[in-house]
Amino acid sequence: MTDRDDTDQIKTAIKSTPTAAGHGAAGHGAATAAAGAAGAGAPSAATTTLKARILMEAKPYIQAYRGKIVVIKYGGAAMTDESLRESFAGDVSLLSLVGIKAVVVHGGGPQITRAMRQAGVEPKWVDGLRVTDAESVRVVQTTLVGEINPDIVRLLGGHGTIAAGINGIDGNLLVARPKDARLGFVGEVDEVNPAIIYGLLDRGIVPVIAPIGHGRDGAAYNINADTAAGAVAQAIAAEKLVYLTDVEGLYRDLGDRSSLLPRLSAAGVRELIDSGSISAGMGPKLRSCLAALQGGVKRAHILDGRQEHALLLEIFTPEGVGTMITQEDER
Repeated sequence: MTDRDDTDQIKTAIKSTPTAAGHGAAGHGAATAAAGAAGAGAPSAATTTLKARILMEAKPYIQAYRGKIVVIKYGGAAMTDESLRESFAGDVSLLSLVGIKAVVVHGGGPQITRAMRQAGVEPKWVDGLRVTDAESVRVVQTTLVGEINPDIVRLLGGHGTIAAGINGIDGNLLVARPKDARLGFVGEVDEVNPAIIYGLLDRGIVPVIAPIGHGRDGAAYNINADTAAGAVAQAIAAEKLVYLTDVEGLYRDLGDRSSLLPRLSAAGVRELIDSGSISAGMGPKLRSCLAALQGGVKRAHILDGRQEHALLLEIFTPEGVGTMITQEDER
């Protein structure tokens, strides 16, 4: 592990490095010309050396994860803040370029809530899950599949990533059953048929999945995106399951920011859940992490999506960011 000063320098260097979008040959030439004209704009030897060190530090992680699958649950501020959206898209692009197979499962809570209110439907929640009646599920499906999903595909495409938008109904990907009579058309994943995911990955295409499931009764079901991401990760034997959230990670004490847990075993997560010291919104994430780890996923991560390049910092640096959740016997 690097020390904290090194970590802060690496974060600064990554944030100051231009992403691919909007920085093609013309943009690079303009930046170079501007730097030359200003005289003071050229990078210092120390900065150049630091960037080289960052690349060398990333090398063993690229070697370790090349060809492996990483499932990313995309949500929170990273979906709504423009700079964070671009940061996320740049991260996914880089993962693809170095041979890591990214699969994106997205939420859309704020957008769905807004669309429901515009339709005259007031959102209701039970145990952190949205109550979805027949009218609501139509709004949810339209918003997730017709608006959010293609927007993410376009965003990734702007960074040179070939992506394809799908949902759980396509290829019978997510077969759902009713989760709870109180929740209406909210589904629990009953079966995952990942052939469509493998088909895209084999062609170098990033699947972007909207969590709408297909019930055996023929109905469409709204599946919690956290739950869907965990089920997909387990079904395709992902190396990592990553949640982008609006918190720094998991805390031993929700009211104490100094109690952030950088690493936790599955047993530790169960203790946190049993203690009742987690927020309602974190519950589905942690239960999905546990199920995924039990199903063979190597590691799960709770990351702060409000931090630019959180994905790169987690995957390509020794100390990572957020909270890493490991198998029971891993040290």
